[in-house]
Amino acid sequence: MSRSPAVRPPGGPILQDAVTDAIRTAFFEELAEVGYGRLSLEAVARRAGSGKAAIYRRWPSKEAMTIDLITQVSIAATDTPDTGTLRGDVLAFLTAVDAALRHPLVSRILPDLFAAGVHHPNIAASLGDRVGGARREKAVNVLRRAVERGELAPGTDFELGLDLLAGPLYWSTTIRQAPADPARLERLADKVVAALAA
Repeated sequence: MSRSPAVRPPGGPILQDAVTDAIRTAFFEELAEVGYGRLSLEAVARRAGSGKAAIYRRWPSKEAMTIDLITQVSIAATDTPDTGTLRGDVLAFLTAVDAALRHPLVSRILPDLFAAGVHHPNIAASLGDRVGGARREKAVNVLRRAVERGELAPGTDFELGLDLLAGPLYWSTTIRQAPADPARLERLADKVVAALAA
């Protein structure tokens, strides 16, 4: 059996990728099961089959681990492929985000993280900055490309446009928990494009 690649941070111990992956998986499973408030590093380590020291070699605290791992996953889930049209880009964005929000772990973790943010303002601020900022920067590419193609007017309000792009989807999928429906995403894409062009 081949060994996982190893990484040595500057001045630090070698970190095995396989251990990091096991901790990451255990973290999300534990977070979905018990929520942030009851999450313990001991339980994550036990689930990962590692020691707590392995976690501390990677993250200094539960809060740091949560912010880092949520950021990694959230940003990766919001790529915005160039389909050649504004409507195609909007539909691709809506489809990808809708699928991410419906993931069994995400659908259990997200409401808890929103609630945890009330009692842990540093988590809310950090995730808002690192995740929200990065995701909005990716999504703004949809609008920039539409301006470059002449589908949206120069001077289009990108901030409002990003709210129109994401807001209705989050409301229907996460809050209202509407069932998966590709036809609904098609209709939503049409409405979003019409609103952006208005």
